[in-house]
Amino acid sequence: MTKSNLLTASALSLGVLAASFAPATAEQKSEFKLAWSIYVGWMPWGYLEDSGIMDKWADKYGITVDIVQINDYVESINQYTAGAFDGVSATNMDTLSIPSGGGVDTTALIVGDYSNGNDAVILKGAGTLADLKGKPVNLVELSVSHYLLARGLDTVGLSEADLDGVINTSDADMIAAYATDGVEAVVTWNPLVSEILGANPDATNVFDSAQIPGEILDLMVVNTETLADNPAFGKAVAGAWYEVMSLMAAGDEAALTAMAEASGTDLAGYKAQLAATEMFFDPAAAVAQASAADLPGTMTAVAAFLFDKGILGEGAPSADFVGVAYPDGTTTGDAANVKFRFDATYMQMAADGAL
Repeated sequence: MTKSNLLTASALSLGVLAASFAPATAEQKSEFKLAWSIYVGWMPWGYLEDSGIMDKWADKYGITVDIVQINDYVESINQYTAGAFDGVSATNMDTLSIPSGGGVDTTALIVGDYSNGNDAVILKGAGTLADLKGKPVNLVELSVSHYLLARGLDTVGLSEADLDGVINTSDADMIAAYATDGVEAVVTWNPLVSEILGANPDATNVFDSAQIPGEILDLMVVNTETLADNPAFGKAVAGAWYEVMSLMAAGDEAALTAMAEASGTDLAGYKAQLAATEMFFDPAAAVAQASAADLPGTMTAVAAFLFDKGILGEGAPSADFVGVAYPDGTTTGDAANVKFRFDATYMQMAADGAL
């Protein structure tokens, strides 16, 4: 997943973006578009399109759903925010900061997985997380990597101020950067994590997302009004997604190999990435995650991080600027400005066999 937020520019443009483009028109319609980008947990979206499974489920409900791969992750979210797509694959953090922070009411239709080791802090040489003190750290600034670093440092009583700076480094340049003498530590995600650890005997994983389970969620989010006006859209997408989840859970090698090749690896490499991903193959597990007692606390912490970095929407007055709603009807943030919703309705339908 190209989780490269590069949100410095994106955050500054949110107000203009939201004002210049209307979100996907909320009305009854029959044609829908989803955008996605490369990441282990999002490869099923490409397979849905290529295999014809999405078409099958869309036909069942008398609609069409086109699933489009966008090579730039942030651009895919920006296009969704501008109304070019009805939904997009995104993390919980990036959903909160870009579309929701920009005023586009957005619903997590599918809670697909959480990173369970796919994102990691890597130290060059032996040591522990505490040894980052006084060292520079290369990462994609203002991304989930930045959030992971902040969470990790907190566990050892350090903060970003204790480092010798954070160096903004593109994900495309991360492997080459690690090989240079001046780089002492990096934070990145798979497949880059696997490549760096596999190719460099001196590389030490000192903290990864398995230590903050459930905090980096990978979602398919959709325009709330579009979903409300078109329940067939939600049913078709959920039905198609969980058909592929059942194939993956059963170890269907044809499906897994297709996803592996589309992500630029082989079956073994893709399975290794899946091993560091808590996929919710069972829709009941996805419902449980969306309804988890600790999710509001996670989203509050994410909002605080985004506000601290100045990227929780244009001119956000506090970390409570955006309201987030949960399946039980509770909210965090501003209940009068709910723009991000965890809705288990369609995942529950899948769990109940009601699609």
